[in-house]
Amino acid sequence: MTHWLVHWFSRRMLRHPPAALRVIVLLTATLAYGSTGFMYFELPANPSLTWADSIWYAIVTVTTVGYGDFSPASLGGRFLVATPMMFFGIGLLGYVLSLAASALVEQKSKEAHGMGQFDFSGHLVICNFPNLGVIEHVLGELGADAAFERRHGIVLVDSDLMELPPELVKRDVHFVRGDPSRDETLVRANIDEAKHVIVLSKRPNDATSDMQNIAIVLAIEARHPEIHSVSQCIDPANEELLRKAKCDRVVCTSQFDAHFVATELLNPGVQDVVHELTSALHGEQLYITPYAGPPCRLEDLSRKCQTAGHLLIGIRRGTDVTLNLPAGFQVQTNDQAVTIGTKRLARLQ
Repeated sequence: MTHWLVHWFSRRMLRHPPAALRVIVLLTATLAYGSTGFMYFELPANPSLTWADSIWYAIVTVTTVGYGDFSPASLGGRFLVATPMMFFGIGLLGYVLSLAASALVEQKSKEAHGMGQFDFSGHLVICNFPNLGVIEHVLGELGADAAFERRHGIVLVDSDLMELPPELVKRDVHFVRGDPSRDETLVRANIDEAKHVIVLSKRPNDATSDMQNIAIVLAIEARHPEIHSVSQCIDPANEELLRKAKCDRVVCTSQFDAHFVATELLNPGVQDVVHELTSALHGEQLYITPYAGPPCRLEDLSRKCQTAGHLLIGIRRGTDVTLNLPAGFQVQTNDQAVTIGTKRLARLQ
C-alpha cells in the first residue's frame, strides 16, 4: 500500500503536477524570494520594517500593482529582488490568466457538446431532439404561461445531437449528450431533482419511436416516481404501454391528427378555435383549476369565475371531464374547474 502511494505521488504530483499545484508552488516561491530578499537588503537601512511589510511589498510587486508605500532603496534590493520579481510576476500573472481562460472555454465547450453535469433542482428535462422548430415551439408555449418557473433551468437530453444550437443557447437551455434511457445520462441531467420531464418522439412520423419513449419513461419513473412526466406517442396502440410505464400524461399526436381532419371536414374552422384555446402565446386559453372550497352549485362557481374574467365550461372529476353542465350541478371539493380565460387562475376557494 505504501509503495503504491509513493508511486502515485511521484507520478501525479512530481512528474506531472496539476496546473493549480504548479501555480501555488511558483507563487509561494516567488513571494518567499521577494519578501526574504527585501528584508535582507532593506532592513539595515530601515530597522522599522517587519515581515508583514516585506510580504505586502512582494505581493504588490508580483501583481504589478506598485502602490509605492514600500520600495527598495538599496542597489541589491532594486536589481536582485525587485527587477526579477517584476518580470517573473508579469509572466506568472499571464500564466494564471491563461489557465483561467482555458478552464472557462473548456467548461463552455463541454456544456455546448453535452459533456457537462448539472445540479439544478426543480428543473425541466426534455428528452430527445426531433428538430429545432419543435423544441422552440415547446419552449415558447411554456414560457408564455406564468405557471412555468423557468428560473429552475431547462436541460435537453439527446443521444445524436452533437452540439446545442445557438438558438437554444440564447434561451439558456443546457445540454446533456447521451441515451436518456440510461442511468448515467439521467444522473448528469440530475433527473432525481427535476420537477417535470417531457419525452418527445425522436422521429415524429415513425411509430418505432414509441419503443424508445417507453424505455425512457421506465428509466425515469424507476429513479424518480414523483416527477411529472408527459410523453409523446405516435401509435395509439402504444399509449397503454406508456401508461403502464407510469407516465403521468400521454399525448398521442396521430390520434389528434385524425380528430382534427374529421372534425374540420364537418365543422370548418374548428382547428382555428382549438389552436386559439390551446396556445399560450395569444388569445384565450383553456385552464384546469383545482376547486378547494366546500360543495356548491355550478352557477355559484360560475359567478366566481366570471368575477375573475373566466368562463366556466365544465368540471373535471377524477379522469372524467363533463362540459355544458346544468346550473344546479353540485360541485364537490377537489373537483377541477375547466375554464376559458386570458391568464391562469389561482386555486379556487
